[in-house]
Amino acid sequence: VQLQASGGGLVQAGGSLRLSCVGSGRTFSNYAMGWFRQAPGKEREFVAGIMWNGRATYYADSVKGRFTISRDNAKNTVYLQMNSLKPEDTAVYYCHARHGPSYWGQGTLVTVSS
Repeated sequence: VQLQASGGGLVQAGGSLRLSCVGSGRTFSNYAMGWFRQAPGKEREFVAGIMWNGRATYYADSVKGRFTISRDNAKNTVYLQMNSLKPEDTAVYYCHARHGPSYWGQGTLVTVSS
């Protein structure tokens, strides 16, 4: 599956952004989807995940209560709604798909200014 992420940008602390990731090439609804991020000088870390049918979601402790992951299988799209953004959320955000093998999107940069 090919993944195309978008929606990143520059936002002030306390603001919101919504990331989107569109999948193509295979049956999107078969895949568990997730978002990861990588800040400068740090390792890539898990942010949020959602099961193929959307019935279960998972979050890193650092984003619980602020970020919401969702998906629309009819549109082959997974979203990450990010609210109450903090400067420490600044990172490149990557879309991830898993159904046996794993696939990564190209990343979208989120910059949160203080």
